[in-house]
Amino acid sequence: MLNKYARAFFTRVLTPFATFLIRRGVSPDTVTLLGTAGVVAGALVFYPMGEFFWGTVVITLFVFSDLVDGNMARQLGRSSRWGAFLDSTLDRVADGAIFGGFALWYAGGGDDITLCAVSIFCLASGQVVSYTKARGESIGLPVAVNGLVERAERLVIALTLAGLAGLHKFGVPGIQYLLPIALWIVAVGSLITLIQRVVTVRRESAEAEEAAAEPGAVEPGAAEPDAAESPASEPHASESHASAPPESAVVEEKQKSREQGSEAAK
Repeated sequence: MLNKYARAFFTRVLTPFATFLIRRGVSPDTVTLLGTAGVVAGALVFYPMGEFFWGTVVITLFVFSDLVDGNMARQLGRSSRWGAFLDSTLDRVADGAIFGGFALWYAGGGDDITLCAVSIFCLASGQVVSYTKARGESIGLPVAVNGLVERAERLVIALTLAGLAGLHKFGVPGIQYLLPIALWIVAVGSLITLIQRVVTVRRESAEAEEAAAEPGAVEPGAAEPDAAESPASEPHASESHASAPPESAVVEEKQKSREQGSEAAK
C-alpha cells in the first residue's frame, strides 16, 4: 500500500541526488549493487550484535538506493529488463539479510528461540509473497491485488521499530519490546498478504479458464502459431519449399522411371 504514495514522494525528493550521480558518471547498476552491499553489511554486522539503532541508521542510508537507481535509469532512458531483474533479485537479498540479522541475534545474544523462528518466518514469507506475484504474472495473470503488507510495509515496520528498540542501549526503558512487536506484525501481515495473493491468482485462473472454454474463444497465446513451429520461421523455408517439386510430381517421375526400366528389360 505504501508503494502507491511513499514511492512517488521519495522519488521527487531523491531526483536531485540521482541527477548528481548521473553527472558524475555513476551507472544505475552500480547504485543497485552498492546499495544492496550497504544494506547487507548493516544488517549482518550490527543486528547480530544487538546494535539495532546503528544498524538501522546504516541500512536506511542505503535502502533508498532502490529508488535512486530507478530514477537514474529513467533520466538516462536506460530502463531495461536486465535492470528490472537485477533490482528485483537484489531486493530479495537485502530483505533476507535484514530478517536474517534479527534471527541471528535471537539465536545468539537475544536468546529467544521463538522470536528467532518468527524472524525466519518473516524472511521466508517475504520471499514467497514476492514470488507469488511474479509467478502469477509469468503465466499471464494480472494478480490485481496489492495485499496488506508488501515490501515497503515490511521494511518500514521492521526498520522503524528496530531502530527505536535500539535506543534501549541509550537508557530509554522498555522500548526494546518494539522489535518483537514489529516481527509479529510483519509475520502476520505477510501471511495475510500471501493468502490474498493466492486467492486472487486462483480466482483469476478460474476466470481465464472459463473464458477460454467459451465457444469460439481462443486461449491466450494460441491466436498466432508459435514462431518456432511455423514453417516460415525456418531458415530459407520459402526457398526450400519453392524449389522442392510437389509430391504428385515426384510420384509421376518415379512411375515413368519404372516404365522406362521395364521397357528396357523387354
